[in-house]
Order: sequence, then C-alpha cells, then structure tokens
Amino acid sequence: MMGANRAWCVTKRLALSEITCDDGNELFELDADPRVMRYIGTGHVSTREQVDEALRRIPRAYALYPGLGTWRATRRDNGDFVGWFALKYIPGTIEVEVGYRLRFGAWGKGFATEGAAALVRHGFDDLGLYRILGVTHPDNTASQRVLVKAGLADAGWGHYYGRPVRVFACVREAGWQPAWNE
Repeated sequence: MMGANRAWCVTKRLALSEITCDDGNELFELDADPRVMRYIGTGHVSTREQVDEALRRIPRAYALYPGLGTWRATRRDNGDFVGWFALKYIPGTIEVEVGYRLRFGAWGKGFATEGAAALVRHGFDDLGLYRILGVTHPDNTASQRVLVKAGLADAGWGHYYGRPVRVFACVREAGWQPAWNE
C-alpha cells in the first residue's frame, strides 16, 4: 500500500487512495446528500459527528486488515472526488463485502462498476479470497446492476446490518478449495 493520499490502486479512470482526516469535508458532503443516502442504513443523511467517527475508524482498518479497507476515489483526468470504494468485513461476520458510495454527479458514468470490479480482482488475485459479497437495499436496483456488471451474481436474500438485504456473490473459481499445508 502507498502512503496517505497517494494512489493505492489505479484503474482506467480512477485513483483510489487511503482515507485520512483531511478528507472529512468531502466525506461529509457525500453523506449529507439525501440522494446518496437514500438506500444506506436508515436512509438519513449523516451528521458531521458520524463522519468524524468514521474518519477515526477507517485508517485503523488498513493496519488491522492488510489489503482490506475503504479508499477515497478520485478521477484520474482531473482529480475530482468521486466517492469511496471498500473491500471490508461485514461487521459480526467472516464475510468480505465490496461496497461503494459515490457523489450524485458521478452516478451513471460507470465509475461504480469500474471501482467495484477492481476491488473484486484485488480480493481474489492479491488477497486470495474465496468469496466476495455485495449487499444492497432491496429496492436499490441501480446498485444491484452495478454488482452484476462487476462480476457478482444474485444470491437471493440475506440478513446483514440488522435488516433484510439483497445479496450478490462471486467466488474465485467454481469448485476451488483451499490447499492446506501438511
């Protein structure tokens, strides 16, 4: 991983970097947009205090779970903040989830699919994960389409984050099993 605010992962159009305390205003702007937050959590916008708490928590995850985390996404052509992408444990489980939250102005341009697909490849190729999930609000059909385009398949219903959600999943290889050293 690269240092703070240096590209950790680069795609054709995006640069992903570690989130730092300097990113608070961008993250607050993102979470203060009701269109962005409609299908997230309670559907309410975040307070500045909630964003500040996330800013204290997110950087600790880089050291605790190498290769996993939440990354700030910017456009490579102009440096504009797009949102964030994550590859992280779903709280209280051993499941790894790919997720994203993008500014409204970045919707419909393929950024979500591009970033999510890059993190799925990273999870399989670099981290050796067997399975990656994506979870969405049942009514968030746009995000469900993104997950399918990023290589995940509809796996039905599940219960994560204390509520019923639509679950999407992909596995590294059909029939793959871990090789145990004897």
